[in-house]
Amino acid sequence: MSDHAVIQEVLSGNVEAFSRLVDGHYDRSVRIALRILGNREDAEEAVQDAFLRAFRALDGYEDRERFSAWLTRILVNQCRTMLARAQKREAVFSDLDLNAAESLVERDGDEASWPDLGRALAQLSPDQREAVVLRYSDDLTYDEMARITGVGESALKMRVQRAFGRLRALLEGVPNV
Repeated sequence: MSDHAVIQEVLSGNVEAFSRLVDGHYDRSVRIALRILGNREDAEEAVQDAFLRAFRALDGYEDRERFSAWLTRILVNQCRTMLARAQKREAVFSDLDLNAAESLVERDGDEASWPDLGRALAQLSPDQREAVVLRYSDDLTYDEMARITGVGESALKMRVQRAFGRLRALLEGVPNV
């Protein structure tokens, strides 16, 4: 059943049908949130909040865009909110939950390189990390990224370019990354 059909079913009163949307988009959403936020607990909290917000706003969903893009926009905003709260509490983003990250991403190449990549991603600014995750982990176009984040395409391209420059410097001398 398509996302559109499930949404129509939910809007017609079958709220239990929303679980099909959750089942279909949960893993991808956790993967995105995990890479932006850095740990499994925060990622799962952000995903749960995003699905709750999506459910509450479902009647405002416009069929002009894919449900996954609409949900991703909600999720990214939730991740931003969580990061801002953490910064206000003077929390320092230290490291990715590498075990969870390894289990959620497709591994191409040497598994030993993932901890190094995870630590390098953790050292990017939240804006740069978000741009890299959306562009390469979720395989979005810059146009889709701009709609999700509210940031212009040229700014997103610059963020990705700067992020890769920073990653290159951080991973210098690390084989297979």
